[in-house]
Amino acid sequence: MACPFIEEPVDVEAQILRRHLHRERIIRPRLDVLSFPDEYLFERFRFSASSIIYINDILSPHIAHMTHRGHALSSEQILCIALRFFANGSFLYNVGDAEHVSKATVCRAVRNVTLALKRLLCTFVVFPSHRPTRLLKEEFHRIAGFPGVIGCIDGTHIPIIAPSINEGDYVNRKSVHSINVQVGLNSSL
Repeated sequence: MACPFIEEPVDVEAQILRRHLHRERIIRPRLDVLSFPDEYLFERFRFSASSIIYINDILSPHIAHMTHRGHALSSEQILCIALRFFANGSFLYNVGDAEHVSKATVCRAVRNVTLALKRLLCTFVVFPSHRPTRLLKEEFHRIAGFPGVIGCIDGTHIPIIAPSINEGDYVNRKSVHSINVQVGLNSSL
């Protein structure tokens, strides 16, 4: 046992050698997510392969890496990581383990996809109304005293008896047969 008051000789060459040796990078092979059947994709990402391709075509200019250095994820991989996080609401670590990436990578993917979706919000989310937004806000404020509201939306799963055709399409995340119903309201109704 070494005495804490006596200095041990330092192997300077060994320290220099350790500093200069680089740890070999281990690159995990990436799976082609879209090669899996739609049932598998829908269960994990809540979208079919054709839907993921469509969303990727829209978002890829906003989420793709501009560099070709290293082993950057493709826009499709970034999108799938974010969709998996959105679909199951799990922790970043869990999604990272499932997708074979780090927690930081999942965090960046979710952030980039969220910001890209936010940029395109006005293109895809439009209330069907002939009345100007200002009038809708004033009406909701008059009814409930809540400023800046132009509409309300909510959704729920209505339980059903399992259908004989496409039965798997009606199973929700809790393994119950249901139909997902959304209800919207704006003050022009």
